Amino acid sequence: MKKRTVLLLIGFAIFLNIASNPIFANENFSQVKEKIIDTRSPNIVIEDNKENHFPFSLKPLPYDTSALEPYIDKKTMEIHHSKHVKAYVDNLNKALETYPKYHDWSLEKLLYNLDDLPKDIRQTVKNNAGGVFNHNFFFDILKKDVEIYDSNLITKINEKFGSIENFKTEFKNAALSVFGSGWVWLVSDKDGNISIEKSANQDNLISENLFPIIAIDVWEHAYYLLYQNRRNEYIDNFFNVINWDKAVENYEKHTTTNYNK
Repeated sequence: MKKRTVLLLIGFAIFLNIASNPIFANENFSQVKEKIIDTRSPNIVIEDNKENHFPFSLKPLPYDTSALEPYIDKKTMEIHHSKHVKAYVDNLNKALETYPKYHDWSLEKLLYNLDDLPKDIRQTVKNNAGGVFNHNFFFDILKKDVEIYDSNLITKINEKFGSIENFKTEFKNAALSVFGSGWVWLVSDKDGNISIEKSANQDNLISENLFPIIAIDVWEHAYYLLYQNRRNEYIDNFFNVINWDKAVENYEKHTTTNYNK
């Protein structure tokens, strides 16, 4: 009898521990919202984000606006996020407002299927959905003091470029060569092959079935308050705020990501 009571108490304690886990807290298991645990990286929880559709909203920064100083200053982050990206969100919603057919399409699906959109909103959606997606990705890849560590991604970088330093040099040269405004990306194809690619304005590489791993925004609004015309210095300091944890996670998604959903 005593042994049975102990087992019951242990079972109840395990239940309380699971119920208090932030993955399950305040959640009804019968809800439609799904949470999928990546079996390749058990600590990564991928949410099926049902809010990634019209009306889109400004995604909060994952850190304080001063968190990246001295490499990216507080004022730039404030203006970049609350003014520039907010404008892309508002313009995207305005373009889609009278097209209910696309109200349940995600950012990724809109960008992947641009040719299927009505001609009168296609370029506007390309510019503004691209602006939202690119910036959300960019802000998520930034974090100070994250060390580079052995991983499938670093192995691929070393194989492709010879070393991390060679990768940085090629990435910097690509970023310096962007004429006007645009982006530079480290991307993967569905087979895990990586490359450095450039895109103009708010274009991105989703429509080419490439998966972003790292990106740098080389529009002047991303750095001009602090660096003025010294884009090279901005790029050098960008390498101090790459979130390598997030980059590794992004690379591992290339086999599972489906943009057309």
